[in-house]
Amino acid sequence: MTIPYIPPQRSAAPVTANWRAHAACRHADPKLFFPAGAGRAASAQAERAKQVCAGCPVRNPCLDWALATGRELGVWGGAAAEERRALRARRARALSARRVRYHDPGQLDPGGHAQLAEDLPQVVVDRVPREV
Repeated sequence: MTIPYIPPQRSAAPVTANWRAHAACRHADPKLFFPAGAGRAASAQAERAKQVCAGCPVRNPCLDWALATGRELGVWGGAAAEERRALRARRARALSARRVRYHDPGQLDPGGHAQLAEDLPQVVVDRVPREV
């Protein structure tokens, strides 16, 4: 199988909802992007697939799509399955670290604190009995 060299491109194709039409892999053998096994041959095949991805103008939308849809197999956006799992885990940790807990109106967190924007000082609120 011959893999054509595709030079890196910058903004050669507009990123649209139909990003696959601009993908560098659209004329390549699909089997290249799905290495079988876990040996040296599979690693070499994945590296050849990543070389195709390296010059792709829609590499980022491809990777985002693969992460969003939970693709477990193959090389997408220049990342193999184990690399995408690591990316998803990093993104999940980053989101959970930034996540702000929201409360229903009239509810307080166990410490009795109201969540405010970071630039405002935190205020302690006394617990108010619920109206029955």
